[in-house]
Amino acid sequence: MLQRKVTTNISELNNFFTSSEKVCETVIRIIRSLKLNSKQFKLAGTNRRTYAPNEVLMLLLLFPLLQLSNVRAYSQSILVKLFKGDKDVFYRFKNNEWVNWRTISYHVTMKLIQQSEAHSIGNPTGCKCLIADDTDMPKTGWSIELIGRIWSHVSNNSMLGFKGLFLGYHDGKSFYGLDFSLHGEKGKNEKKPYGLSPKQTKDRFSKKRNKNSVASIRKAEYFMKKTESLLLMIRRAISKGVSFEYLLVDSWFVSDGLVSFVLGCRKKFHLLGMAKMGKTRYNYNEKALTAKELVDKQKRNKKVKRSRKLNVWYSSVDVDFKGNQVRLFFCKTTHRGNWNILLTTNNKLDFEEAYQIYSIRWSVEVFFKEAKSYLMLGKSQSLDFDAQIADTTISMLQYNILSLAKKFVDYESMGELFRQAGTETLELTIVEKIWGYLIELLSIIAELFEINMEEILDKIASDNHAITKIIKMKAALNAA
Repeated sequence: MLQRKVTTNISELNNFFTSSEKVCETVIRIIRSLKLNSKQFKLAGTNRRTYAPNEVLMLLLLFPLLQLSNVRAYSQSILVKLFKGDKDVFYRFKNNEWVNWRTISYHVTMKLIQQSEAHSIGNPTGCKCLIADDTDMPKTGWSIELIGRIWSHVSNNSMLGFKGLFLGYHDGKSFYGLDFSLHGEKGKNEKKPYGLSPKQTKDRFSKKRNKNSVASIRKAEYFMKKTESLLLMIRRAISKGVSFEYLLVDSWFVSDGLVSFVLGCRKKFHLLGMAKMGKTRYNYNEKALTAKELVDKQKRNKKVKRSRKLNVWYSSVDVDFKGNQVRLFFCKTTHRGNWNILLTTNNKLDFEEAYQIYSIRWSVEVFFKEAKSYLMLGKSQSLDFDAQIADTTISMLQYNILSLAKKFVDYESMGELFRQAGTETLELTIVEKIWGYLIELLSIIAELFEINMEEILDKIASDNHAITKIIKMKAALNAA
């Protein structure tokens, strides 16, 4: 970490973005409103040196808007001189086993959700939901700690990487990532656990951690079943005060165990998820029937209807599922198409409402696509598993901040927001050399007149008009 306090004053970045309506200034304003301080990191147990982890984190959150893909790109930019911190500041921070990334993530995200709710006062919002889903996080480095082979259900092949299990929150208009865990898949081949040979397993990076450190807990999650990790995430969201009406999941997570958990939870909410047309039996009128047998029975009894609003054929039936009362919705989009099943613990829910609520689950897929495309989600190649957790958290927080910014500036998509932000930060790229000359000139002046260099910079940084005038003047001279 830095041997002295980082001079990362976020307000300095406004020198490059002069319009109050610009995306970048909106994002900076949001980040400043988070009011992170060093005490929230609780880094007791580490080597206590003077640095500002909250400011290091804030700069990491700003990387996308500054067109910086990673720490290496930062180390090659003019920002190194501006913020007085080299790349090792960030690497040590992300590798620190005592940083509680989950606590930091919830602290930031809950503040963003509160701002979102305040912004939505007077505007009707939709159903509030928790959404759980997993995604492939492919890697290319065989030396990454805990790396292994996973099976991709998207590409139907084996790949090197992690499985990321995410829990998100949809407030009726916007999606925010709440929590996640990284997992491996051990597989059935005892000679090649996690799809690796003994030599490949041995060659992976390994790190000794204090058993009481936060990182040790995150590492232990890697070996847990995703269904177990999901229940812990839901409990955690409830304890943090997240308000929601439904938990939305796909067929990989719907089980009698999850149904029992939802119905037995003190916090009252409902499960709505896709189920499989498999061999699972449901008790209906004292008979144990499969999903196919149930839908055939509904067709014989002429209980299949067509929703003109959704252009979908459907039928609903209340059944007993391993001792719990649930409602099943059978639906298909074409007359000869395959049947799908929606399962819910809300026996008062009608099909059209269930269909519309479940469509909110698509927002997590949008999150995966946009965060991977624009925010490097899952693309970290750090060998240290702690850094993998850090990079994933940072990508998720960046998305959450941009999600709120998108609401404030009324952009329809994250891509549109990024294109506008890219246009604005292009100005920063153009003035990099100019800023370098300016720093050198100020350094000479400070030395001649025996003035503290930082006092000069602070004075300039506090006057947006002055710095803008200097930059434009230099740019005009260069153009001439």
